[in-house]
Amino acid sequence: MDPKPIITFLLLISATVIAAQEYVRPPPRKALHFPWSRKPSSHPQQVHISLAGDKHMRVTWITYDKSAPSIVEYGTSSGKYSSVAQGESTSYSYLLYRSGKIHHTVIGPLEHGTVYFYQCGGQDPEFQFKTPPAQFPITFAVAGDMGQTGWTKSTLDHIEQCKYDLHLLPGDLSYADYMQSRWDTFGELVQPLASARPWMVTQGNHEKENIPLLKDGFASYNSRWKMPYEESGSSSNLYYSFEVAGVHAIMLGSYTDYDEYSDQYRWLKADLSKVDRQKTPWLVALFHVPWYNSNKAHQGEGDSMMAAMEPLLYAASVDIVLAGHVHAYERTKRVNSGKSDTCGAVHITIGDGGNREGLAHKYINPSPEWSVFREASFGHGELKIVNSTHAFWTWHRNDDDEPVRSDQVWITSLVSSGCVAEKRHELRSILVAP
Repeated sequence: MDPKPIITFLLLISATVIAAQEYVRPPPRKALHFPWSRKPSSHPQQVHISLAGDKHMRVTWITYDKSAPSIVEYGTSSGKYSSVAQGESTSYSYLLYRSGKIHHTVIGPLEHGTVYFYQCGGQDPEFQFKTPPAQFPITFAVAGDMGQTGWTKSTLDHIEQCKYDLHLLPGDLSYADYMQSRWDTFGELVQPLASARPWMVTQGNHEKENIPLLKDGFASYNSRWKMPYEESGSSSNLYYSFEVAGVHAIMLGSYTDYDEYSDQYRWLKADLSKVDRQKTPWLVALFHVPWYNSNKAHQGEGDSMMAAMEPLLYAASVDIVLAGHVHAYERTKRVNSGKSDTCGAVHITIGDGGNREGLAHKYINPSPEWSVFREASFGHGELKIVNSTHAFWTWHRNDDDEPVRSDQVWITSLVSSGCVAEKRHELRSILVAP
């Protein structure tokens, strides 16, 4: 019997099975349409919260009544507010656009792991949030490059199903791109989630919005999304740090000076010198432009920041680095100086939150030895720090149900592996260097 027909048949079956297992990406989704709705000028809008130092939360909202007070009433029972805090307000102009009154009010001290109910400016509706836990485990939802498309809505719907404590966003929020009203629609879009869990964000290129000789960059972003930079000793809202439940998180700026003579670099050295790895065994860094990227999009854009800051982050034994910018997902091995290093950081690019520019489909082949998993799909990540030694990272593709993990890995802390102790002298040397 001639074996050729049998071999051909088997090859056809094999090809069919492989094709059935391949992921088929659905078509793009359009930008969301936001119908105009009239609300009272004192009605709190675009409500979101962020951590503001130990046991404190910053509540931010906008009103179009310039006389509306910047007060937040809050308590642990619905409708019964045992405390009240007075905050500050700001506003900005951008060519013909005039923002509403932007309120920032810090409340606290608050108890860990507790549900609080609150009202902004003495007005309905009532909102509620849950404070992060005091100790492990703690879970972060992670999604960057959000935008305002159907994919954004899908990402937010998935995150809403996740049991998480904070949202980390490594840049590119609204994709307003000079159209200031789109900052307002973005604020309304994310309010259901951002008013219930802290959103800790850093800037991306779409936040710059500078007009030479007329308007400095980041005016909209800095006015609307105030982060705890003053609480962490920073002089700029574009970089800061915070601590929560055994994690020290560093939020860096890819679009402000970062060389060794810059304010950001000096602040980073000072911030790292204060980190107690016995108290906060996990060290995580976020910024917008990835340093390790095997996608053809944005190749080399993070090289100069990497040259300046990677030696410092490596000496400090940063465990995980999260970035955006590239509209795709990628995870690396522990890496440093362009190659695998068991004492380096795991780098994760997660700029796939739902932006209108679409996905970055083209990758460099063959993939670098440090690249473990990469895929051009929209989605979000979940980082669960289980204890002082282990964390569980998962990436969830939007086209699957949220419980489906498209990529997952257990990560062992550098404290438990001995790398922190091994590099103690190196860190001390780099921190005291002029």
